[in-house]
Amino acid sequence: MGLLSSLLWAFWYILPAYFANASPVLVGGGRPIDGGRTWRDGRRLFGDGKTWRGFIGGVSIGTLVGIVQYHITPSFYGDLRTAVLLAFLLSFGALLGDLIGSFFKRRANLPRGAPAIGLDQLGFLITALALAYPVKTLSSGQIIFLLVVSPFIHWGANYFAYKMGWKSVPW
Repeated sequence: MGLLSSLLWAFWYILPAYFANASPVLVGGGRPIDGGRTWRDGRRLFGDGKTWRGFIGGVSIGTLVGIVQYHITPSFYGDLRTAVLLAFLLSFGALLGDLIGSFFKRRANLPRGAPAIGLDQLGFLITALALAYPVKTLSSGQIIFLLVVSPFIHWGANYFAYKMGWKSVPW
């Protein structure tokens, strides 16, 4: 496999996580995951921006993206069961990573929507890759590629959502 092909497959692999991470801004809202509970520091666990509807909707959308990918390139996954499991783990991992990032942002007393360079752009990716590792993994070069390009994709997607009026801040 050539370098360009390898990098494109890495991008294809991570698409469920990207879609899962981006979709709560469109499908979220409603009851916060933390139910208003606070940590021992008196601050919310995650805040109002992390909702059950956004989490479940994001995981569902990411998983559906993986199912569509399977029907486009079945040889990449081997079988539908593997494709669904991989897409679910990547999607769940992305949103779990985002939730963990939100927890640490609250501990640092950062308000909802405040940027946390690195944490916002890579936390979702690292958690998604870790959860999906037992099912299908990437080469170290592909992982490095995703670690380099994901912040730019994240910033671009957030800026687009801001311009579309879906987000109140461009980060």
